[in-house]
Amino acid sequence: MQMPEPIHAASRRSILLNSLAGVAGVSGLAGWPGQIHALPARTLVFPRDRGSHPAFRTEWWYITGQLASQAAGPPRFGFQLTFFRSRVDGTQAMASNFAARQLVFAHAAVTDVQGKKLWHDQRIARAGFGVASASEQDMAIKLRDWSLKADGARYTAELPATDFALSLQFEETQSVLPQGNQGLSRKGPEEKQASYYYSQPQLATQGSVQVKGQNFAVTGKAWLDHEWSDELLHPSAVGWDWIGMNLDDGGALTAFRLRDKDGQAVWAGGSLRSAAGALRIFNADEVRFEPLRSWTSPLTQTRYPIEWRVLTPLASFTVKAVIDNQELDSRGSTGSIYWEGLSELADSQGRRIGMGYLEMTGYAQALRL
Repeated sequence: MQMPEPIHAASRRSILLNSLAGVAGVSGLAGWPGQIHALPARTLVFPRDRGSHPAFRTEWWYITGQLASQAAGPPRFGFQLTFFRSRVDGTQAMASNFAARQLVFAHAAVTDVQGKKLWHDQRIARAGFGVASASEQDMAIKLRDWSLKADGARYTAELPATDFALSLQFEETQSVLPQGNQGLSRKGPEEKQASYYYSQPQLATQGSVQVKGQNFAVTGKAWLDHEWSDELLHPSAVGWDWIGMNLDDGGALTAFRLRDKDGQAVWAGGSLRSAAGALRIFNADEVRFEPLRSWTSPLTQTRYPIEWRVLTPLASFTVKAVIDNQELDSRGSTGSIYWEGLSELADSQGRRIGMGYLEMTGYAQALRL
């Protein structure tokens, strides 16, 4: 695993957060003072809602996928790139241009399937001064030399990292998939625990991956999630298990659950959209995650279930990690350790029917947004 940059990540994070704590008395990463109300249902409008929503506390743009280095070949790489924006509540009324009103983070990772190795890097900066920004008009996020931007139905990502680099282009092949109630996705038993959330599955992907100085021309499929909220987690939730799977026939499967410290579900949900466009949204009591096999990280000694049976009202699926070690140490940016990696999806008969990403948070320590 590629460890965080000592200067550009960990020390800068400490300086930023310590400064904010001293000036404002509270970090936007730790929570809002006062009451948070339930989010109202609303109609998502594009391209505006591909852009940033700075009035909300937390937001992320998240693209994952699988890439082959030859046409119709097996996956050579998995990849993930995530840009986060966090509003700092205590600085919003400050007049100074130096006030850190928004923080921008980013993670990038490449899974080398053949080499059975994960490469990982991260960034953090305060928004402004040409260093970091997130447009409110459309998807256009910059963090130093990392960027993600949209131009109509096409997106471009440039992430030169330590020991690896991603230069990828994505093209929409399907309509937007609003999660939950037309894009309002419940994440807990209380109405205020919700987010605005949509996905863009089955993105046609091409470009290049560089690993240790070697370039690979690649093609594949990807999945975009964009989510923003004021309060996402119930107080008893320590993390979540989530899958986003591009089905081989053109369909798309989402399933998630939020867990408490005992591993019991606090909330659950998801959706299945067929290749023909028929959409079924799952209720909280209709999704179950059952662990089948676990792996223990040699770096953190954290134990992760890396093979699951996922039960939905339409079918039962098996999710299996392509390689075991896909743990990410992001203590130099968002402060968390989590597992996120390329995984295969099989039906109840054991036949592979898709591929995508499994994400598991809150196993090393309780997640705090």
